[in-house]
Amino acid sequence: MKTKRLQEMEQYILKNGTVTMEELKDHFQVSMNTIRRDVAVLTTDGAVQKVYGGVSASEKSQGLVPYDKRLPAQPVEKQLICKSAASLVHEGDIIFIDSGTTTLHLMDTLKDMRLTVITNNLEVILSALNCPNIQLIVLPGVLHRDTRSIIGEASADFLSTMNTNIAFMAATGVSYGGVTNSSPLEYAIKRAAVQHTERAVLLVSANKFGQTSLLTYAQLKDFERVITDGGIPPEWQKHLASLGVEVDIVEQ
Repeated sequence: MKTKRLQEMEQYILKNGTVTMEELKDHFQVSMNTIRRDVAVLTTDGAVQKVYGGVSASEKSQGLVPYDKRLPAQPVEKQLICKSAASLVHEGDIIFIDSGTTTLHLMDTLKDMRLTVITNNLEVILSALNCPNIQLIVLPGVLHRDTRSIIGEASADFLSTMNTNIAFMAATGVSYGGVTNSSPLEYAIKRAAVQHTERAVLLVSANKFGQTSLLTYAQLKDFERVITDGGIPPEWQKHLASLGVEVDIVEQ
């Protein structure tokens, strides 16, 4: 489990790209031996790698990939993840559906239920158009085409006034430092969604474990449940269990 300093150090390295060991020592006001130990821990999940004289963000640290390039990846697994997630929803629930391709297929199973759906996901909005039984609440803001989502400070502020039964969340990466996303424009929305729900559920394909992107919007312990596919590494199953997070694994 990473300490607050380790989490801050990881974010500092990801933000700056490449830093020297001396720079880390001066910035965090600790000894060089402590920096060496911390760096050794940070390299275990692949987000940070050692380079000559210092450390840098690993190639595994993902940036924002446009929506249309992410969409074809693992379609069957994502459909099964959404089907499992939909089984958690009851008639009359108020749910938040996050942006992203993993949450896309939730409406396939939920379309006949009587629900209130809050979202900034353009594809979810379009899917709900022909579902008169669903009360659709769309976050205000500006359309971001790369993520096909509504973003902006107004979106986060509006969502902060809402309470939901379940928030179905997506992520660019999951590291020991937390659950991350690549877009600063969506960061506040995701944080608000997790903070104002009774149950936060993370929908993420197994290839996201050990990946880290720019911003940590929540800690793993903030989630009641993680739904993923059978590729999840055993060490991650153990880590989630140690945090009290339930893990649902879908199989084809």
